[in-house]
Amino acid sequence: MQKIRNIAIIAHVDHGKTTLVDKILHSCSIFRDNEQTGELILDNNDLERERGITIVSKNVSVMYKDVKINIIDTPGHADFGGEVERVLKMADGVLLLCDAFEGAMPQTRFVTQKALALGLKPIVVVNKVDKENCRPEEVYEQIFELFFNLEATEDQLDFPVIYGSSKQGWMSTDWKVPTDNIFPLMDAILENIPPAPISEGTLQMQITSLDYSSFVGRIAIGRVARGTIKENMPVSLVKRDGTIQKSRIKELYTFEGLGKVKTSEVSSGDICAVVGIDGFDIGDTIADFDKPEQLAVIKIDEPTMNMLFTINTSPFFGKEGKFVTSRHLRDRLYKEMEKNLALKVLETESPDSYLVYGRGILHLSVLIETMRREGYELQVGQPQVIIKEIDGVKCEPVETLIVDVPGEVAGKVIELVTQRKGDLLVMEPKGDLQHLEFDIPARGIIGLRNNVLTATGGEAIMAHRFKAYEPWKGTIPGRLNGVLVSMDSGKTTAFAIDKLQDRGRFHIDPGVDVYEGQVLGEHIRDNDLVINLTKGKQLTNMRASGSDTNVRIAPAIKFSLEESMEYIQADEYIEVTPQSIRMRKIFLNENDRRINAKKFQNQ
Repeated sequence: MQKIRNIAIIAHVDHGKTTLVDKILHSCSIFRDNEQTGELILDNNDLERERGITIVSKNVSVMYKDVKINIIDTPGHADFGGEVERVLKMADGVLLLCDAFEGAMPQTRFVTQKALALGLKPIVVVNKVDKENCRPEEVYEQIFELFFNLEATEDQLDFPVIYGSSKQGWMSTDWKVPTDNIFPLMDAILENIPPAPISEGTLQMQITSLDYSSFVGRIAIGRVARGTIKENMPVSLVKRDGTIQKSRIKELYTFEGLGKVKTSEVSSGDICAVVGIDGFDIGDTIADFDKPEQLAVIKIDEPTMNMLFTINTSPFFGKEGKFVTSRHLRDRLYKEMEKNLALKVLETESPDSYLVYGRGILHLSVLIETMRREGYELQVGQPQVIIKEIDGVKCEPVETLIVDVPGEVAGKVIELVTQRKGDLLVMEPKGDLQHLEFDIPARGIIGLRNNVLTATGGEAIMAHRFKAYEPWKGTIPGRLNGVLVSMDSGKTTAFAIDKLQDRGRFHIDPGVDVYEGQVLGEHIRDNDLVINLTKGKQLTNMRASGSDTNVRIAPAIKFSLEESMEYIQADEYIEVTPQSIRMRKIFLNENDRRINAKKFQNQ
């Protein structure tokens, strides 16, 4: 029997998970010496590379001292918690990676809680000890305290610690004694992570993720929990609600290195990919043909935010995208629901609009960005938090917010957060930074990041995670300034922008096509102002020495997709097309806006 270890790597965003997996792959000589692999091998989708974060969990396997180690790289961001929860089911142990300076961050806590609850054995890796002013000993104590607070068992509290730097490619049991390889970590995995147990009996395998191939369709991936799965074997598929479908396995694959290898049978404890089963969802069980037994269904945390997705109805509709109809939009959203467990889609009264529920702004914006790159055109409304009634009390989601800022600007951050109904719980020095912890309604976090970064000169490090539903905290002031709205359609001129610069700050450059009702900039006052940016200079044959000086225009402020989502109000949409992101009013005509103004006042 082949010896197998299944291990998941968990950490906060940007603490070095994917870099560590790179080094493990290289040191276990998965690649030829002359092979060009680049960095962050597992972040293979464009969005992951651009943002430097892991969005979708991936598995790879390496051989070390004749033991097969299945490694699962998980996302670090709490918005992708749905991904993490299901892949932890495939692991017997976890590598908890922690930055030697930042220590245990809120999302580390979120994922660690899930891992400890499943009874997984942890190994703690304190990464980036080559950083200046790192504090490995304090971080170790902080993690021990975190485990204790999360009610870890005695066995889990007796965790081994490895120090090192994944970027420089070394690991050691003592951070003051660097080595030149990462084998101390691999040895710790073999010593401390229990081998995958072999369970005899009828077949049981839970589908925890899926792959897609244009040749064979959807491929189910999961870990065989009991028995043996074989090629061409008749099986039962037990759905979440307990209904049973009969099916047959066509092909079986196990993971080797970065790819898959065809095999005829897989025993309990190993992770495999199954081809030939139709109509499965994540969380279903592949079980014995005659006596199917279901495994416990994966429970996923509820979404806390929703957004309205609708087809593009602007005057520029259909100019850039390939998929523009409501049928395209509907099919794409339902396809996403199959693999994105934390996402929910509800149809609305209008056939062109859908309410999409997700875990947070990042979760939803990654979906929008992916669709945009695939050639979809759509419009999205303002993100709204999901409000529940618990025991007759109106409740809203509350998040724990952690901000690390230089001491001299801590006061500004506290002021901004308390304006949005946040409560300051902890304030303590951490190196040369102030460490602040707040409880804040999820509504208050929408749009907060931009303001905090502006107030701190970009030096704040912010992280937040869902805490619980608590009673409604009252109204929160929205955007302070109104917007500048286009009066006319046409091309913007430098002359018009120059003349109106004292009215506010613009989001667009001269020579750009705009339409009536498009948001062009931010007004200096709190009301909206309708302006005409398409007006050219009156040309006459009279010349005067002073009037023809060069036009000087301040550079336009460009918004990313997330910034736009945090910026818009209830009466505005974001128009998303493959090449542009524009903000617009829902009612493009000024008279229509006045008639419908009352609709949006309560929101």
